[in-house]
Amino acid sequence: MSSLNDEVFQRIERVVGQAGWVRDPQLMQGYLTDWRNAYQGQAALVVRPATTEEVAEVVRICHDAQIALVPQGGNTGLCGGSIPDASGNQVVLSLTRMKRIRDIDLANETITVEAGVILRQLQDAASQAGRLFPLSLGAEGSCTVGGNLATNAGGTAVLRYGNMRELTLGLEVVLPDGRVWNGLRGLRKDNTGYDLKHLFIGSEGTLGIITAAVLKLFPATHSTATAWVALPSPQAAVDLIGHVRSLCADRLTGFEMMSRQSLDFVLDHVAGCTDPLEAKHPWYALIELRDTVPDASLAPLLENGLAHAFELGWVIDAVLAGSQAQAAALWALREGISEAQNHEGPSLKHDISVPVSRIPEFIERTDRALQQDFPGVRIVSYGHMGDGNLHYNISKPIGDADASFKAREQAIMQVIYRMTSTFNGSISAEHGLGQAKPEAAVRFKDPLEIELMRAIKRTLDPAGLMNPGKVFTAGLE
Repeated sequence: MSSLNDEVFQRIERVVGQAGWVRDPQLMQGYLTDWRNAYQGQAALVVRPATTEEVAEVVRICHDAQIALVPQGGNTGLCGGSIPDASGNQVVLSLTRMKRIRDIDLANETITVEAGVILRQLQDAASQAGRLFPLSLGAEGSCTVGGNLATNAGGTAVLRYGNMRELTLGLEVVLPDGRVWNGLRGLRKDNTGYDLKHLFIGSEGTLGIITAAVLKLFPATHSTATAWVALPSPQAAVDLIGHVRSLCADRLTGFEMMSRQSLDFVLDHVAGCTDPLEAKHPWYALIELRDTVPDASLAPLLENGLAHAFELGWVIDAVLAGSQAQAAALWALREGISEAQNHEGPSLKHDISVPVSRIPEFIERTDRALQQDFPGVRIVSYGHMGDGNLHYNISKPIGDADASFKAREQAIMQVIYRMTSTFNGSISAEHGLGQAKPEAAVRFKDPLEIELMRAIKRTLDPAGLMNPGKVFTAGLE
């Protein structure tokens, strides 16, 4: 790989114009660290192209000069996938100026958007057209469609609608040599060979740069019922979700589970949050039903289902939201967990998935193993129960020094990942690998999977210029 010289910089400047690049060290800082300040890097330049043609030309210039590129969207990731390395030789390619909604086809139930569109803007555009784009996650006010695609984002509605892979029909991608693949086809059936879009969704910018996408739209929902439920155990959550699903079918849109430790952090650190129930309980579920029919009487349906679950011992107590404001307050408890945990000092974030049926055993065995090896650690378990995705995060013991806790990070991670592998799970359910987990992926994924992934990488990006050091350890692509 080469470093950026004045000739290459001038060629890039001619392509993107004065508004399309940042070279001042102070102005570049926001592009060189993640929002948690967990990853920092350096870059020779930040490029901000405004069109696919500009992206393609910049990629061609960098390809010819053998300069590595780091694609970046809203920079809201948790694994450092959009942060350059420390060399100062890489170029950050930010897609935040590419924010056009190109087309809404209501008859085909699709919307075509550019990679820099913020998720909430996409949701709003769908809503204004009388439709729903269902992807929803905590960073939706700042994350971009390109980043959502690059990490195959999931969120709270995967249970009903699927993650970004299921929500995407077509892509436009700039390949590592600057060629543009126009796969913007809004087709639900196309059996003409390999479905190439799936190579790029979840690839974290290591195979090409996604510049636009055709995404599915759904009928808008007009009725909602939301309940906060106290549970005796994770097994009760498994039993309850099966019960609610059989009763409500696809009206079950969200089923989030969280531990009491998770809730305590939120109550301690997030302003305006209060405990919905009088007594403390070990586990909780946040359940949401939605229907396209106005006045669909979802609340009585959910209430009757919870009453039956109460008789079976799966539910200890529950409260149903009586208004949109009350529902929002319940969701704030769930969505505030990650932020709240940051106030408790260093924490180790783990985004894992196991089969839904095995979540209780995973939690019981992994909790026990951690407390045995690292007494006093505080375990913050919460996540998307309906799709088996747990955010299994560890905070330091009370009174423990930050440095002492950080020194045990790798040992703690090995326990969690080893246990995840034991349950035939995944060490990254929705956050990707970034620069945080490539070595762990090599250790815990099937060697043949790694070999096939490397073969794809070498075929599309033989020079290793696309986001090097992400997904694969640097130099081992």
